[in-house]
Parts: sequence; structure tokens; C-alpha cells
Amino acid sequence: MGDDGPGSTVHLLCLAASSGVPLFCRSSSGGAPSRQQLPFSVIGSLNGVHMFGQNLDVQLNSARTEDTTVVWKNFHDSITLIALSSEEGTSELKLERMLHMVFGAMVLIVGLEELTNIRNVERLKKELRASYCLIDSFLGNSELIGDLTQCVDCVIPPEGSVMQETLSGFAEATGTAFVSLLVSGRVVAATDGWWRLGMPEAVLLPWLVGSLPPQAARDYPVYLPHGSPTVPHRLLTLTLLRGLELCLLCGPRPPLGELDPQLLERWWQPLLEPLRACLPLGPRALPDGFPLHSDILGLLLLHLELRRCLFTVEPSKDKEPGPAEKQEDTVHPAQTPRACYLVLGPGMGWQLVAVQLGLRLLLLMLSPQTPTHGLRSLATHTLQALTPLL
Repeated sequence: MGDDGPGSTVHLLCLAASSGVPLFCRSSSGGAPSRQQLPFSVIGSLNGVHMFGQNLDVQLNSARTEDTTVVWKNFHDSITLIALSSEEGTSELKLERMLHMVFGAMVLIVGLEELTNIRNVERLKKELRASYCLIDSFLGNSELIGDLTQCVDCVIPPEGSVMQETLSGFAEATGTAFVSLLVSGRVVAATDGWWRLGMPEAVLLPWLVGSLPPQAARDYPVYLPHGSPTVPHRLLTLTLLRGLELCLLCGPRPPLGELDPQLLERWWQPLLEPLRACLPLGPRALPDGFPLHSDILGLLLLHLELRRCLFTVEPSKDKEPGPAEKQEDTVHPAQTPRACYLVLGPGMGWQLVAVQLGLRLLLLMLSPQTPTHGLRSLATHTLQALTPLL
């Protein structure tokens, strides 16, 4: 999730590890793609100091200057990625996870064989251009958080069971086990096969679809960095409504032509209104009317086993104050959070509280007016309300 400040800059360098030849350089400034490029002398120095350490059996992972954080990462002794960020307080972990996502994106588009056995540098440069749109989304401001949490960004539709039933029927009709419904890069519903996808493709595929320009239909070759890094699959996408897309991951069949408008209309026309209700779920994640306390400014819910997450800083406007600040002692002992942390955002005018219950972890961003003594109860009640959803 990019959260670069207005004056911060992020640079990403990709080089062939053996020769040091730059394959590409991408930049963002203030969260938006930038044409600003690092001088070749700087690129050479950054790669040179990393190679110098390797020759001495010293692994250089990160470094800090007064205004820049630098992280290096080598993949398969073939590709070196370097990230530089001028954002104040940037953690090495954030940049390292970004580099893992970037390499995953490269494998997704060109396959692992092309990256580990580089035969023609110029041809590889051209092939990697198809990954720029996805890679740039990791560098800039994004409403998604899966790159940082390593969990799939999800939303909760208002008629989830009907949506799931229709999706499963559509998947059976098309003979495809891997099908999902996406809104703005987030999963609305998916088949069991889709949920069984490994990491990082489970995060990368929705993110890829969300980063591409709008199109009525696509037949897009992709490699699966975990499941099939050397043999490509086909990613078929079909737009039901602008911003709402069906995705099918398949082999040679079905041809895109078989997924005609009549087939889509037969399965999805009866769900037109529920589908329309999904469109605002991109930034909101939760359906209208979901009862959240009025002090909640944002939330992040992680299911640590299923690797799924809900994230929003735009909770529903129809919130009603709940009983979270009352009867704190009535919480059943078996549901007491394992951990609770309070952090005051310095000068930010909000509070953070985190609770974990079993495999679920909830982080709330709260109004500064929230009484401190009610934080644990508020977080616990909210987690209990969200538990059936994820």
C-alpha cells in the first residue's frame, strides 16, 4: 500500500545480477508515476556496493542516509532489485515486501525461465514493459493493502450468498474451477479453486486486473509465481459493470468467444441490482448499513489462516454508535483478545488499537474523542461483529 507524502519520491531499479545491466527504472513522486530517473552513475554505485559485499560474502540488505532508505534484494542470483524511498519513517520491511511483489509481478508477466536464464537482455527489457502498469501501482498511492499484509484484499457484498451461488454455477457452466468477481482490484466472491491459489498470485491477479485500463474483455497470458512459474495460463476477464469484472484462470479452454453476452446475461442479469450495490464497495469494503461505531475512522481485518483482509478508511456513513463503551465486563472470557495495543498517532489526531482473537487480527483507527477506557471493548465488539464476514 503506497502512502507516500506529498514531497516523497520512490525509485525502483531492476538489474541483471551478473552483468549489472539495468533492465528498467520506475519512479513515483508524491504517490504518482514520475519520469524522474536516477543518474546512471548512481545506479552503478548502488549495484556496485551490493556486488562488492557479495564478493566478500557479506549480504547488504539495507542502508539509510539522512533523507533516503535503500533496500537491496537478489532473486535467484539473476535479478537484483533496489528500492529507494525518501518518505520519512519508511521501514525496510515495507520496501522489502514491495520488492517481493515486484519480482512476483515480473514472473507473472514473463515467466521465471526468462528471468533466471537471460539470453537476450534487449528482448527481456521489451517483454517487461507489460509489467510496468502493475509495478507502478506498488510504488504509488493505492487503496489496496495486500502488498503489505500479504493477504488478499476483499470486500463484503450485500447479498453474498446469492452472489456466491451464481458464481459457482457460472464456473460450472464454463468448465472453469478458478473464477472470481472483482471490484477495483478486490475480491467480491470466488470459487474454492480460486481461493486455493498460492501466494503471491492470489494477491497479484486481482491487483493486476485493477491496474489495467478498462476493457470489455481480455485474454491475458499469465504465469503463476508459486503454482506455475514456467508454464503460462490464460486470465480471461469480462466486464459486467464498469469497475466490476469476472475473472477466469484457465488453460486452452474455454475460448474467449464462447463467453458470449447471452451466457453472461443468463447468469448475471437477474443479479443486476446486487451487482450495482457492489460498485461502492471498492474503497468502503463493507455494505451500506453495516453497524460500525461512529468513532471508527478506518479498519483493517486480517484472517491469518485464510490470508484474506478487509481494509477501509472510508467506513459506511450509516454508522450508529454501538454498545461498545458499555458493559465491558460482559464480554465472555473465551473471547477476550489475546493482545491489545494502543498507539497515539503523533500529531495526527487519531488513535490506533489492535486486538487478536484466534486467527483474526483487527486494527482500528479511532477518533481522538474515543475514551481510552472504552478502546478494548469497542475493538472487541467490532471484531465480533465482523467475524461472520471473514
